[in-house]
Amino acid sequence: MRLARRPISLKVYSITLSLLALMVVVTGLSTRNLQNLNNEVAALSRYYIPLDQQVGSVETLVRQQIVHVERIMLLLQARGRDAAAVEDEKRLFDQRGVNADQVIDSSVRLIDEALASTEVRVDRVALSLLRQELPDIQSARQHFHGTFRQFLAEIEEGNARSLKLVREALAGEKEGINRQLEKIILVLEKTTQEAADRAQAEELKAIRLNWGITLIAGVLGLLLAAVITRNLVEPVRRLLGGTRAVEQGDLSIQIHADSADEIAALTESFNHMVTGLREKERIRDTFGKYVDPRIVAGLLENQLAFSGGEKKTMSVFFSDLVGFTQMCESLTPDGVVKFLNQYFTLMSEPIREHRGILDKFIGDAIMAYWGPPFTAEKEHATLACFAALDQMARMERFRAMLPDIMGLRKGLPRVDVRMGITTGDVTVGNIGSESSRGFTVIGDTVNLASRLEGANKEYGTGILISEDTWEMAREAIEAREVDRIRVVGKSEPVRVFELLGRKGELDAATLELKGRFEEGLAHYRNGELDPAEACFKACLGIKQDDGPSKVFLARLQHFRDHPEARRADGVWDLTKK
Repeated sequence: MRLARRPISLKVYSITLSLLALMVVVTGLSTRNLQNLNNEVAALSRYYIPLDQQVGSVETLVRQQIVHVERIMLLLQARGRDAAAVEDEKRLFDQRGVNADQVIDSSVRLIDEALASTEVRVDRVALSLLRQELPDIQSARQHFHGTFRQFLAEIEEGNARSLKLVREALAGEKEGINRQLEKIILVLEKTTQEAADRAQAEELKAIRLNWGITLIAGVLGLLLAAVITRNLVEPVRRLLGGTRAVEQGDLSIQIHADSADEIAALTESFNHMVTGLREKERIRDTFGKYVDPRIVAGLLENQLAFSGGEKKTMSVFFSDLVGFTQMCESLTPDGVVKFLNQYFTLMSEPIREHRGILDKFIGDAIMAYWGPPFTAEKEHATLACFAALDQMARMERFRAMLPDIMGLRKGLPRVDVRMGITTGDVTVGNIGSESSRGFTVIGDTVNLASRLEGANKEYGTGILISEDTWEMAREAIEAREVDRIRVVGKSEPVRVFELLGRKGELDAATLELKGRFEEGLAHYRNGELDPAEACFKACLGIKQDDGPSKVFLARLQHFRDHPEARRADGVWDLTKK
């Protein structure tokens, strides 16, 4: 149950009644000091802090108007002008102006109320100065508003001035507004600090007076002094300490209000302010986890504002865990979330380290892409391959974490991942509804990357890349051609390669395996089944579990049993996604 507000003066009056015979003079002095403290606290809570918040709101709204001006400028400079976006920015620009004027009017009314108040003594000189300055800021802002609106009207009439001249004019007016705002903010800060200093001075007076009461009243005086210290001094000290902590960036501070007076009200206001700041910081941190900072910067700078989409050559990556659905059956919901979070954390790091854009998580799958303007035009395929190799290398580290993640020491599942990378034309842009959009890539290249990830199941491989990816990255990677396939949903066949490692980093056995397999693949395509079989068997002698070699040996036996199944073009049709 919330306690009713009780003025500090009532508490002091209750205490002085019990000591009236001994402390008539002391009571008067104490009451005066506490009234002064109450006055300063009331001035802070009723006028100074609200005024500071309102002036801060005006500054924010003016800066938002400036942001809308910049956006409108950029939209007007764009080759394909988005009229709807321009109108929307105009509307927001006007709304911010209306809001700023409303806040200024509210601030003026609050100052008038403070100057007319007979209950709370305020710094009339400072408030009178603010009363004069606020309308000037309003006039300056309205002039800035009108200047920009006149410029827009000129554009609509076909008599546009130079954007450079307009920018310079608006910049001058903006600087003027900023100077006036800074002047007001400095006056408010000085006034607030002086009020806090006076409150602290009154606090020190109260402490000295308490010591006098202690000498006169003995034990009873000590008890009363302790009560006063607990109820008045300590909350103010905690409040000042909390203010300093917030000033140093500590937003975890939370001050407990022991009383139900004006100091408690001020403490609640302080806690509410800190909670708001903490929530804003949390939103900023969370937003950074969901959207790549480069995309945010590009959108704000109008570098990524592809309203209708743009075709670009990029490299697209898909990965998927093997047997994850069955694995989930042995995990609790919390275990599944912990498993995926740790997996995504490890797998996301190589993507970001190699300048990739992490597009989305789809269940246990990861989609990412590389390309302009985030990477150079000729290096995105290489970066995608390097990221995939680094992810595959980190799988051993992830497997070592499984006992702690799953809470098991025996019977741990084998965790493997399949990856597919393609390079080609994609459509890139802001895709979605009017209210919710995402910067992403779509097209056949994206679909093919997903299909190649799934094709790993057919060949027992870990990373499959397309021919275009291999051509662009061949100077930096080692890969072997696996097959010429036709995936589901695509009529044209594609050559696919297994990514083996970075250039010059393969061991002798893997190099020998690569050479014998390519020799066997050449015999296979020439219809020389026996030499091809010998090569693939030799591959199994080098690597007993080589998936592609097993696939081709089974295929050769199938062709012997069913000669009509052989195709002249050597293309193998995949029937599963």
